[in-house]
Amino acid sequence: MRIGELSRRTGVTPELLRAWEQRYQLLRPSRSSGGFRLYSSGDEARVRRTTALIADGLSAAEAARLAATEDEDGGAGQDGDRPLVTDLADHLREALDAFDTAAAHGALDRLLSAVSVEFALSEVLIPYLHDLGGRWASGEATVAQEHFASNLIRARLLGLVQDWGAGGSSTAVVACLPGEAHDLGLVMLSLLMVRRGWQVTFLGADTPIDSLESTVASLRPSVVVLSTYDAALFEANAGAIGRLAETSRVAVL
Repeated sequence: MRIGELSRRTGVTPELLRAWEQRYQLLRPSRSSGGFRLYSSGDEARVRRTTALIADGLSAAEAARLAATEDEDGGAGQDGDRPLVTDLADHLREALDAFDTAAAHGALDRLLSAVSVEFALSEVLIPYLHDLGGRWASGEATVAQEHFASNLIRARLLGLVQDWGAGGSSTAVVACLPGEAHDLGLVMLSLLMVRRGWQVTFLGADTPIDSLESTVASLRPSVVVLSTYDAALFEANAGAIGRLAETSRVAVL
């Protein structure tokens, strides 16, 4: 991410981020082909850890040094010898596997108060869901566990969406193809779009083509985003997708 996005996620001004990078080597950017500094989720985590330590009374120099040291040591010094996000991810997995609704919501509350939504998705929730799918495929997790976890996470993410970005300058109609019942990935994408200033019309799972076409014709969005996990569903609806693409910009996931 660029420094402006890092600033938005962490609440630290770009000027202060640059100062921390120069004085304490807290940030470790790479360079884009155009020469711009690009910052990682690791940079974001170190900034958040630094601000938390400053709030606990440490000086900026001490906080930055400790945050950088913890990162190099794999998180030593946070909650014993484990990084905070790893602990929260483990607590979330244990709660979801045990069908413990209260504990799962508690773990999500702590996670979302500690890191940005983007970081929570990329570093905790998506990896967890991939792991859960693998455990379900191997018989280590049940269908009930997969449904419980997916539905709870889906509900929490939908709760983070504020008015679907009403008033956003760019617009999107977002839907699953007919027959596609799994829309969690689309919920995640829609949430990220809203947080970046898009206005999203979310139609969700198993959207009939005629309803999709009429909605697109009425709203004339900047982009239409369609999703399916089944290649056969894409092939079955290829003609309809082609018709939409004649008049609208279409992305298929």
